[in-house]
Amino acid sequence: MSKQKKVLVTDVVLRDGHQSLIATRLRTEDMLPACAQLDAVGYWSLEVWGGATFDACVRFLKEDPWARLRTLRKALPNTQLQMLLRGQNLLGYRHYADDVVEAFVHKSCENGIDIIRIFDAMNDIRNMKTAIAATLAAGKHAQGTLCYTTSPAHTTAAFVEQARQLEALGCQSIAIKDMAGLLTPAATGELVSALKKAVKVPVALHSHSTSGLAAMCQHVAVEAGVDIIDTAISAFANGTSHPATETMVAALKGTPRDTGLDLAKIQGIAAHFWEVRKKYHQFESEYTREDVGVQVNQVPGGMMSNLANQLREQGALDRISDVFAEIPRVRADLGFPPLVTPTSQIVGTQAVMNVIADERYKTITTEVKRYLQGHYGATPAPVDGELRARAIGQEPVIDVRPADLLAPEIDRLRTEIGDLAKSEEDVLTFAMFPDLGKQFLTGRRDGTLKPEVLLPPGGASAATDSGVSAATPTEFVIDVHGESYRVAITGVGAKGINKRHVYLTLDGMPEEAVFEALNEYAPEHHKSRKAAHKEGDVTTNMPGNIVAVLVKEGDVVKAGQPVLVTEAMKMEAEIQAPVGGKVSAIHVKKGDRVTPGEVLVEITP
Repeated sequence: MSKQKKVLVTDVVLRDGHQSLIATRLRTEDMLPACAQLDAVGYWSLEVWGGATFDACVRFLKEDPWARLRTLRKALPNTQLQMLLRGQNLLGYRHYADDVVEAFVHKSCENGIDIIRIFDAMNDIRNMKTAIAATLAAGKHAQGTLCYTTSPAHTTAAFVEQARQLEALGCQSIAIKDMAGLLTPAATGELVSALKKAVKVPVALHSHSTSGLAAMCQHVAVEAGVDIIDTAISAFANGTSHPATETMVAALKGTPRDTGLDLAKIQGIAAHFWEVRKKYHQFESEYTREDVGVQVNQVPGGMMSNLANQLREQGALDRISDVFAEIPRVRADLGFPPLVTPTSQIVGTQAVMNVIADERYKTITTEVKRYLQGHYGATPAPVDGELRARAIGQEPVIDVRPADLLAPEIDRLRTEIGDLAKSEEDVLTFAMFPDLGKQFLTGRRDGTLKPEVLLPPGGASAATDSGVSAATPTEFVIDVHGESYRVAITGVGAKGINKRHVYLTLDGMPEEAVFEALNEYAPEHHKSRKAAHKEGDVTTNMPGNIVAVLVKEGDVVKAGQPVLVTEAMKMEAEIQAPVGGKVSAIHVKKGDRVTPGEVLVEITP
C-alpha cells in the first residue's frame, strides 16, 4: 500500500483502555452515553469486546457479556465492532474443542462483531486455524496476530514467517500486538517495513504505552507504511494503556497520512470518559503508570493492573516488586512465552506463588504443569528440563496440536447446564467458566446477581495507598474454656471493595485453642480452622477457594501426592501431602474459602 494513504484508527476505549487502567471494570451503562459520538467519528473500528471483558462481566459486574455486545451493536450502527480472541482458548483460560470454538465465533459474529483479532499466546499458528476458518465462514474479517516480545527466539525473520503463514490461512490483515510496550522505535521501523514487503494485506499496530515509547513507535510505524493504529480516548490512554487518540490525530493532521478524524469531536467524547473514570477510583493503581522497567520485567498493561489488584486482595501488594523481578525468571524457565493471556496469568501466578512461599516452585500450578506437558502448544524456546521433570515426572510431552486431543464437547456442555441456559450464548458462557458461569446463570434466574460496590469519592479506596494496613501488633487477653491467654496479633488487613481480609499470626499462646474457640462461636461462612503445626497438616500458602478434594478420610497417601486443588488469581494449583500416611480428617469441601496457616487436611504419618 502507498504511504500516501490515510492511517486508519481503531479506538480501544471500550475494551483495552479500561482493561489496562481500571482492571476491566467499566460498565455498559457508562459506555452508552458516548456511543452516538463514538459512532460519528469515522473510526476504522471500535474494539468493544473480548479479552478480559467477558470474564469481568460475569465475575464482577454481573452483566451478561452477550447482552453487552448486542447493546453496543445497536448503539454503534455505523462503525465496525472488533473483538480480541485467544485462538483455541477463546475468552477462557484453556483450550476448547473445535466445535466450541466454531460455535463461539459464530455467535460472536451473529451478535454484532465484524472484526476478530485472533492470537495465540505461544504464537503457535496451529492454535489459530480453527478460529480463523470460523471467522471467514461467518463472512467476517479475520485479523491474524503476532504477539510481540523479545527473547533469543523472537526475531524479525520469525515474525515475518508467521505473518506469511497467517496470510496464507486467509487472514485479511496482520496485527502486531505489543501487549507489554516492548517495541522501540527502531524495532518498530524494522518490523513494519519487513511485514509490508512480505505480505499484501494491511498491517495494524497495537502497542501499549507502558514504557513511554508507544506514540513514538506509532509515528515510526506510520512512516514505514503501517495501515492501522490502535489508540484510546485520552481519558483511558497512556500509562499501561495506549497512545491517546487525540494525540495521534493531531500529530498526523496535515501530513500525507492524515487520519481524517475530527479532533473536536473526539475531545467531546474524552470529556464524558474523564468524568466517568472518577466512579472507578477504587480500581486505580500506581502500577499502571508509565515505567520503562517493563523493558526488563515485560509485564503487559492489562496484566499490570490486574496483578496489582489481585495482590492487594491477597494482602501482598507490598511484594509486587519481588513479583516483577521473578516474572522474567519464570518466563525463561518456561521457554520465553510472550506474556499475554493466558500465559501472562500462568507466568504471573506462578511468580506470585514463588514469592509468597519464599521458595521457587514449592507449589506448581496446574496450568504450569499443563503448559510444560504441551497442552498450550509448542514453546518458543526449550523449557528448563529440571522444572519439567519436577512438574510432570515421566508423563509424556505432547507434540501435536493440543485441540486434536479434545473430543467434541458442545453437546456435553448443553446437557450439563440444562435448563439454566436459555440460549446457545448461555451454553457458551458456561463453557468459558463452568463454575463461575453456572453461578452467574443461577443468580440471573433467581434474581440474586449483585455487582461489586463502587465506592463514593473519598471512601476507602484501593488508590489511596498500598491497600495494606500497617502491621502494628495488637495485644489483648482472651478467655478460652476458663483459661486466659495473652494474644499478640501481628497480621495485616487488605482493603477490599466491601469486605476486609485479615490474616493473623498468634504469638506466645496455644494457637489451636484460639482456633477452636473461633470455630465454636464464628458464623459458618466465616468459620476458622485449626492452625497448622503438625508435620501431617496440609495447608495453603495463598488465600483461595477449594476447587476439588481429591482424597477421603481413611485413604493412604504418599508424600507429594495431590490431596486438594485450589484456585487463586484465576489459576488452579494442587496442594500436596507433606508426608506419607493415612488421611485422618478433612476440614474443607468444594467452594470453601481458605487462607494460609489453616489445617485443611490432616494426615497421620
